[in-house]
Amino acid sequence: MSFRTTSAIDYVEDVSPGSGALPPRARYASSDARSLSLNGSWRFRLSPTADAEDDSFAAEGFDAGDWAEVSVPGHWVLQGHGSPIYTNHLYPFPVDPPRVPTGNPTGDHLHTFDLPPDWPSDGGAVLRFDGVESCARVWLNGTDIGEFKGSRLPHEFAVGHLLKPGGNVLAVRVHQWSAGSYLEDQDQWWLPGIFRDVTLLHRPAGGVLDFFVHASYDHVEGLGTLRVDSDVDGRVTVPALDIDVATGESVTVPVRPWTAETPQLYDGVLATEGERVALRVGFRTVALEDGLIKVNGTPLLFKGVNRHEWHPERGRALDLETMREDVLLMKRHNINAVRTSHYPPHPAFLDLCDEYGLWVVDECDLETHGFTEQAWRDNPVDDDRWTPALLDRAARMVERDKNHPSVVVWSLGNEAGTGRGLTAMAEWIRGRDGSRLIHYEGDIDCRDTDVYSRMYADHAEVESIGRGLDGGTHRRRGLPFILCEYGHAMGNGPGGIADYQHLFESYDRIQGGFIWEWIDHGIKDERYGFAYGGDFGEELHDGNFVCDGLLFPDRTPSPGLVEYKKVIEPVRIVGDGADGTVRVTNGYDFADLSALAFEWSYQVDGETVEAGVLPVPELAPGESADVKLPDPPADPRGGETQWTVRATLAADTAWGPKDHLVAWAQFPLSARPLTAVAQSDGPVLGEGQITLGPAAFDARTGGLRSIGGVDVRGLRLDVWRAPTDNDNGAAWQPDQRYGPLWRELGLHRMQHRLESVELGDDALTVRTRVAPAAREVALRTVYRWTSDGTRLRLTVSVAPEGDWRLPLPRLGIRLGLAGSVNGARWFGGGPGEAYPDTKSASMVGRWESTIDGLQTPYVRPQENGARADVRWVEIGGLRVEGEPEFWFTARRWTSEQLDAAEHPTDLLAGDTVWVNLDHGQQGIGSQSCGPGALPQYQLRSAPAEFTFHFSEIHG
Repeated sequence: MSFRTTSAIDYVEDVSPGSGALPPRARYASSDARSLSLNGSWRFRLSPTADAEDDSFAAEGFDAGDWAEVSVPGHWVLQGHGSPIYTNHLYPFPVDPPRVPTGNPTGDHLHTFDLPPDWPSDGGAVLRFDGVESCARVWLNGTDIGEFKGSRLPHEFAVGHLLKPGGNVLAVRVHQWSAGSYLEDQDQWWLPGIFRDVTLLHRPAGGVLDFFVHASYDHVEGLGTLRVDSDVDGRVTVPALDIDVATGESVTVPVRPWTAETPQLYDGVLATEGERVALRVGFRTVALEDGLIKVNGTPLLFKGVNRHEWHPERGRALDLETMREDVLLMKRHNINAVRTSHYPPHPAFLDLCDEYGLWVVDECDLETHGFTEQAWRDNPVDDDRWTPALLDRAARMVERDKNHPSVVVWSLGNEAGTGRGLTAMAEWIRGRDGSRLIHYEGDIDCRDTDVYSRMYADHAEVESIGRGLDGGTHRRRGLPFILCEYGHAMGNGPGGIADYQHLFESYDRIQGGFIWEWIDHGIKDERYGFAYGGDFGEELHDGNFVCDGLLFPDRTPSPGLVEYKKVIEPVRIVGDGADGTVRVTNGYDFADLSALAFEWSYQVDGETVEAGVLPVPELAPGESADVKLPDPPADPRGGETQWTVRATLAADTAWGPKDHLVAWAQFPLSARPLTAVAQSDGPVLGEGQITLGPAAFDARTGGLRSIGGVDVRGLRLDVWRAPTDNDNGAAWQPDQRYGPLWRELGLHRMQHRLESVELGDDALTVRTRVAPAAREVALRTVYRWTSDGTRLRLTVSVAPEGDWRLPLPRLGIRLGLAGSVNGARWFGGGPGEAYPDTKSASMVGRWESTIDGLQTPYVRPQENGARADVRWVEIGGLRVEGEPEFWFTARRWTSEQLDAAEHPTDLLAGDTVWVNLDHGQQGIGSQSCGPGALPQYQLRSAPAEFTFHFSEIHG
């Protein structure tokens, strides 16, 4: 005799999207119908499995007094119950679709609420969940009303018949793993919980159900056509346009169009018998014409970012002000587009994109990346059993977001292979909304899509595509190209984005791209500062690959974001300074330059001596004008001179204050004069030391001990840097990854052999051989010291020996100063860090910083903080001048200590400030998930000579 039991939780492994939910519909931000937020403190109980059939907690009168409390919206693993898990693409459970482990953390949530005294007694009510990960079953007042999957999508339930005036009990059982988890493998933390809003909506009789705002724009005639289709008849009014029409009727009137640069919205109302819903109408037309993405007849150039939703304490539970901060930061850094990787965002984010102006690629809540481990076998998107779930996800995205003018492209999802399910999604979307284009990067032949999209293609391939030499299907060759992901912003970097932007602006077919990604997903943690993968004891994890954003977790802009702002600035200012003329080009797609003010300033040795207004015409998009600079002021000092031209906001805007810097350029006029150092008496050998001018050296080793009253320790050639994430690269890449190769060669443990200390008539010469153990390659290094009696001059000559097949991480000298040193001043690039392929935003001037302020606090410590094109630096009582210009870095730990650290909290200040004065630096690239540093930015081993002048600062 045998028998089989079925579990009440079979729905968890059901491939269907769920049961009981209402059909998806448009989301609207404002209505005169009542609503009640159910956000707040909820009772919570965590169980280790999902197999308990006991649902007694959902019954009225259940005593949950001994349960914990959690905040909703929120993730229970960020509130002390269990731990988060980070994987890039590996599923953290056995791949056996649609089954999930018995060990399935399950959170029971309880919330009791009363209806407001004035809650209407007529009509119905809808209970809406905006986001629950990954599967939920819901009861209201003891009645099971349904269950659903689709974590980042809205689900509504009709509950009016179940409500009572007081003591309503809402019970929600949330399972971390479900069949839906196979569709949500999206390179982010796995974070279960009710993480978006929960709202009760009154639905009056005759109220609005679903509606679709069609607002097109004829750019030839300057006319907008509005039609609002509604499931319930009503009228549409837009007072500013004198529009008053019935739903379903079209009206054409003169309008100002909506664009990301000029986000004109018209306030309107959709009124039915029982409800008035606010409309924000933006007129624009999206089309694929002449092989290009066009809006209002104009091709777009996306200067975009991929944006995961993230907060370092609340995870994906974002509030309105955090979302607004994201949008304002994007606008202030010249970003014009967002891909909502890899799911529809909180609906309020799209309201902000409409209001402030951002192009949006709205991406479906779909990724099955982990199936790459089995060559896509059993991939749900090519399995008809899963197609209803895929169509449900597509519909919930499109119906919710269809009335946003900012949304110009629908994306089917990300890294889900190919298959019939994706084709079905594309066909459904086209049938429902033909007014937007469709994107999916995995559709390499563009069978279902309107855009040829790639990730991380290198510069050479992008240029080939721009020139039409990429081949592919006939359909693909006629489509526009975008890089939906590029410039992987992990750690120090990304490098090479200026070179990408040059390609974007050189070939019409290439319509820009989206940097990966917006923000580091570090979790605030008192042990580490910000935690990343593996810090919570995960069985499988992908380390700090989750920290690959242009913002640090606390939303501080990284040097990468500052660089990107400069690279994509919408005004191009070029010239050579010598003829006193600059060419200004309007790089906007739609806006003229009337919102900007221009100014010039004139610097001598990095200090501004004069400034004034630069009259620039209100150029139309794409137009250029040559503008004359004033005659340069007299310069009795004979110093280095340059012009700086800035474009700033002429008045406050919705997203930035007056004088906010939008674009800038610098033009050298006269070069830095180099002063010859007169020779003084030569080195003098004393008891245990050698003196030369203001300096003292160790008589045995020739090592520098002091310059005047400033102690100096450990000065020697240095070639090592703590490898960046981009130096280390990604293990799956076929190209050379220099970080591991440098370590294999032994560049992190170079040995210095003293060959001779020579006292000449006018110079102290120290000869060394610098080489790694177990290798035959070496750097023959000669230090030649001279002095004029006040200043000390060091010329370093480096000659490679052996077969050097790798570039060097850096080439320069390192020295130690007293740990009491607090700051530095310099004339050169700043204010932030820069490297050979990340120095577009480095502005030449005079800067100062504390030693701590010179550090860039990457979530995983690595090489950082170099200042480029330095003429001189003053630090710790010393002034150092370079021939030629050099890179300057100072920190309270060595590169070796930096290399050994896993988190910033591992770095402890010692008794020395270590200063690097570098003749060269290796470029950065974006090889953490992209191409490495381009050849022109690689520091190839070759004979080199460079000079520094040291002097003590008095007073």
